[in-house]
Amino acid sequence: MKAYFLKRLLLILPTLLGITLLVFTITRFVPGGPGERMLQQAARGADQGGKRSSSPQTQGGLSEEQLEEVEEQFGLDKPVLTGYAQWLGILPKETHISKGEFGGADDDAIGGGSDPDNTAIIVLRGDGRMVHVKRAGDQMASAVFAQSGQPIASDGWKIRYESAQDRQARYRHRNTGNGEAPTYAPRAVVYQTRFAGLLQGDLGRSTSYNEPVGQMILARMPIAVYFGLLTAILTYAVCLPLGVLKALKHRTFIDSSSSVLIFIGYSIPGFALGAILLVHLGARMHLFPLFGLTSPDFDQFDTWGKLKDLAHHTVLPLTCYAIGSFAMLTMLTKNNLMDNLAADYVRTAVAKGVSFKRAVFGHAFRNSMIPVATSLGSLLEIFIGGSLLVETVFDIQGFGLLQYQALIARDVPVIMGTLVIEAFLMLLGHVVSDIIVAMVDPRIKFE
Repeated sequence: MKAYFLKRLLLILPTLLGITLLVFTITRFVPGGPGERMLQQAARGADQGGKRSSSPQTQGGLSEEQLEEVEEQFGLDKPVLTGYAQWLGILPKETHISKGEFGGADDDAIGGGSDPDNTAIIVLRGDGRMVHVKRAGDQMASAVFAQSGQPIASDGWKIRYESAQDRQARYRHRNTGNGEAPTYAPRAVVYQTRFAGLLQGDLGRSTSYNEPVGQMILARMPIAVYFGLLTAILTYAVCLPLGVLKALKHRTFIDSSSSVLIFIGYSIPGFALGAILLVHLGARMHLFPLFGLTSPDFDQFDTWGKLKDLAHHTVLPLTCYAIGSFAMLTMLTKNNLMDNLAADYVRTAVAKGVSFKRAVFGHAFRNSMIPVATSLGSLLEIFIGGSLLVETVFDIQGFGLLQYQALIARDVPVIMGTLVIEAFLMLLGHVVSDIIVAMVDPRIKFE
């Protein structure tokens, strides 16, 4: 059994890599990414200001240099696998990228006797120092600081050569179907590298809010845990007793009426129920607040006042969260208990003088909980749980709403950050469910 669970745990890693690689690849090709969004914003700004350049080296009001900065910021200039490896943190990212063209340097600036066509001058971004670069054909001959004459490699800088053909290929990739690429001069690119990815605990920065993704997720987790715990407690507290009652009162009025109610609740989407409750109980009857999890003056309340305000705001969204899960757990409990009540071992126990109550709760009920235990592993997902539609209806800044806003804004770092956490907890929850089933059911043997 240990070997089985060890294999299951080891399979989490390749499964997680497959999920994240698939989604990362999709985000590269779907329209409306961060680069396109910035182009649209720049185009709107250019239209409002009455300025729009018709130059082939501008697009949407952004110069080609600015376009390249956008690509480099989000890794759009790299192949998909390279960008994914940088997101994982197994390949370094390029930072403080600075560029200079060969043939564009002033002879006085580089010193008399030097060949401007084979020399470039670069001012380091974020540093301010000047670098003299010389080439020999397509190879870098030297790259030194102008003031000290020291090689830039001694200070952690790297350099690469970018030919005119490389620059044209990059232009065509960015402007598919927009005619011939302009004529470029070769250039030198100086940069530093650092490992900053998932393995280093760095999920990147949001393209919409420019905040660290990890901090954004941690800020939403308390709300997810709050509603997740309340939903789990409410669901199990109601459904287990109700399932037992329905099994004991099978085909009675209690069984039939409760089935009608729970299936009506199951058939109504949570967000639709939320809209109905908001209109009738919130807007018309003024019994509950219309949005948010706390009142604007929440900080001014005492402890008891804060608890009442939080509970007042929780009633409607919690109802929408829990209503859909009642049917499955209730019917699962009822059907399993009925099967066990009809089993030979229960009839034998009653025939030997065991009371019906003890036969139900001491024998049948315990065995009926084995299938229910398979869902306990999913409780790990309460850390990132939530319903994006319910949270959107009630304007609750939870994990679901964060995912929804990231999808709408094509915020790739947030999409990937939430995905990797959600996928990991889901896969781990499946393993935990198997462990729980193996513990409560001695008949289960994993070989």
